[in-house]
Amino acid sequence: MKRLLTGRPFGLLTLSFIAIAVGIATGFGSILFRGLIGFVHNLFFLGQFSVLYNANIYTPASPWGAFVILVPVIGGMGVVFLVKTFAPEARGHGVPEVMDAIFYKEGRIRPAVVVVKSLASALSIGSGAAVGREGPIIQIGAALGSTIGQIIRMEAWQRITLVAAGAGAGIAATFNTPIGGVMFAIELMLPEISVRTFLPVALATGTATFISRLFLGLRPAFDMPPISAMAENAAPLYILLLYAFLGAMTGVAASGFIRGLHWAEATFERVRNPYLRHAIGMTLVGTLFYALFRSAVTAFKADNDA
Repeated sequence: MKRLLTGRPFGLLTLSFIAIAVGIATGFGSILFRGLIGFVHNLFFLGQFSVLYNANIYTPASPWGAFVILVPVIGGMGVVFLVKTFAPEARGHGVPEVMDAIFYKEGRIRPAVVVVKSLASALSIGSGAAVGREGPIIQIGAALGSTIGQIIRMEAWQRITLVAAGAGAGIAATFNTPIGGVMFAIELMLPEISVRTFLPVALATGTATFISRLFLGLRPAFDMPPISAMAENAAPLYILLLYAFLGAMTGVAASGFIRGLHWAEATFERVRNPYLRHAIGMTLVGTLFYALFRSAVTAFKADNDA
């Protein structure tokens, strides 16, 4: 990577302390982000003022009835307004935008992205859009790292390191996966892997995880059955073959999903008006999850009658 000087260089010890500050900011940011998602979700679907939300538990039936289809539409309109008005660069999945900032903008991300991405993503996820927390929290954490790196003038590679540290810390804090956060930053965000870049990323990720666990506990983001329970009645070779089959099917499904996603994006881009485009898409999403809800209710009643 080309060495570009944009400020005074810091030693590894100083950079590590700054990375810890990035981890603290990202840890608290992830907690606020999850709380904001819960607030929007409970308000839009249940009409309640609460930040408590567990993604592993199904949401009760909405009091809005069939009008719940309009919930993601309203959320989508809010997202379009926030992004178009205040921070167009907050648009997108999150990861490609951060990588673009790293490789083409010397790690510079506007501070406004932190606020706009947090609000827009919480509004989108909380209102039922078919997206997850990983993309937004990566961009939020990266923007926090970039902001601190711009406030404290430093070399471009050090600011980029803080961007990667913030991205990894965001993943670690919101999903309680410290090792996963470090590996993500190493694989996708760091143009250079060395002690001077790895140590700040690891410190930021560990700090963010510690902050998150203080408030959210030690439980994983998603409940999974223990492996021993799944392996009780199966021979080891049989399990390995099942894993191989699962991997092959997942690869095929992932390829199909990516192609379908690109096709959908290209198709909807033909609708020039962003508000109309999002209204159409979110109406389809709302109709889909309401139909699935009704089918689940019907199946549950049929089981009880039987």
